[in-house]
Amino acid sequence: MHDQNSDLVTVASKCAAACEHCATSCLGSNDVQAMTDCITLDRDCADLCRLVAALASRGSRFTDSLREVLVLVCKACGDECSKHDMDHCRECAAACRACEQVCSE
Repeated sequence: MHDQNSDLVTVASKCAAACEHCATSCLGSNDVQAMTDCITLDRDCADLCRLVAALASRGSRFTDSLREVLVLVCKACGDECSKHDMDHCRECAAACRACEQVCSE
């Protein structure tokens, strides 16, 4: 792994895990329909986080371009999760904010 990307790989991997946990927890909600946007954004964010982590770990020349997209996705996911008063949503929002910050650096 390229040293300059180690923080990105770590934070993106943690964000992916938090998003997956949030989506799975939302699917078990009493009102799944109300959580549709959250679930969709969680899944999009998790997938993109895993992709960025993989590309960053191999030093891909496309890492920086995808970081820019990941900032947008993490912001959208974090904003959506912040609307919900559940621990998994709060944890996901925090992970998204951390990933957004590292991607913006």
